[in-house]
Amino acid sequence: MQKIFNRQFYFSIIASAFFTLIQAVVIAQDSAVSSSTSTTTTTSQTTTIQPWMWIVGGAIVLIIIIALLRGNNSDKTVITKERIRD
Repeated sequence: MQKIFNRQFYFSIIASAFFTLIQAVVIAQDSAVSSSTSTTTTTSQTTTIQPWMWIVGGAIVLIIIIALLRGNNSDKTVITKERIRD
């Protein structure tokens, strides 16, 4: 039976606490209020994606996923049997 509380367990707890504190600091900085106000007007041109682009993109993503899941199956083991002649 292995010990439940080993070095890796303590490391993961400390890392989780550290990243939680970092996240709290980042969220606190994001909600800062600025006192200056400016008004800008921008014009933008929107484009729509054609349906065939969604199909081609989905096919490419599907091919990539299949290739990654298939993996490299070149590790085949060949077992040969020798007959002993009397």
